Amino acid sequence: MKRLQLRFKTAEGNKKNLVLSYVKSDLDQKVTQEAMEKISASKIFEKDTVELYKEILGAKYIERVETEVF
Repeated sequence: MKRLQLRFKTAEGNKKNLVLSYVKSDLDQKVTQEAMEKISASKIFEKDTVELYKEILGAKYIERVETEVF
């Protein structure tokens, strides 16, 4: 299964990831960046009054491969 990792910077300058499962596997930069801009602009994600998804850093797909031994 592919997951989409959205990378942001918090208001304090720390890196923060938002990982989404069950996403389309063919999203392009334009669609992904627009969605990330909406997440950032919404300002609804906070922890201890610190905005978690303040600045967009990038996005990537992560694919986990499991190989059963027995």
